[in-house]
Amino acid sequence: MSVATVSTGVRRPYVDIAVVIGVLVCTNLIAHFTTWWASLVAVPIAAAALVVLTRKRGLGWAELGLARAHLKTGAWYALGAVVVVACVVAIGAALPITRPMFLADRYATVSGALIASMIVIPLQTAIPEELAFRGVLQGTLSRVYSFRGVAAAGSLMFGLWHIASSLGLTANNHGLSALLGGGVAGQVAGIGCAVAATAAAGFVFTWLRRRSGSLLAPIALHWSVNGIGALAAAAVWQTSMG
Repeated sequence: MSVATVSTGVRRPYVDIAVVIGVLVCTNLIAHFTTWWASLVAVPIAAAALVVLTRKRGLGWAELGLARAHLKTGAWYALGAVVVVACVVAIGAALPITRPMFLADRYATVSGALIASMIVIPLQTAIPEELAFRGVLQGTLSRVYSFRGVAAAGSLMFGLWHIASSLGLTANNHGLSALLGGGVAGQVAGIGCAVAATAAAGFVFTWLRRRSGSLLAPIALHWSVNGIGALAAAAVWQTSMG
């Protein structure tokens, strides 16, 4: 084996990581700063494309968290994650100090919250984002770095991924706007909080993926945080208007 061949083999995982990150950055920009249709389909299409691409580059189903052998373990972790989140969200919606945080305008109606929870969030957010981050990105990073490095890099990327989606966070959430204030300062504070919170969530998702060996667990946790949260927000809105 020649030196050139060895050098190419060493560089290959880093090239894969760079390509995955590049695709994620472009996808994020397209989804948030182009057309309405792009905002709906960009992330699912990119996630599917990344799975196909990395499979062709030699990433195995187990490395992607999609191996059949880990489905049962992943399902148990998924069930546990949903139950824990449901309990935490119920407590948060019931406590007066945290209840205002659920007053997000987009979930002011029950029908809107149901559509978001059962269709939009799983198909547009939870499943494709977990495929992209805890599947493809984590799989490619794991070929080069230890779990600590994978968790740190993946969590940071996941936090930064949410900058664009949190630009109007404080303006559309009554509890956050009251806590962080309005204007540019409030918006910046809201973005910072969103990045920190999603980076922390990304670490938990990464741990679940490694612990269970399956994407089922982080997908379930990701959905439950957003989906159950949306339903709780609708419930808070309805009771506050009653």
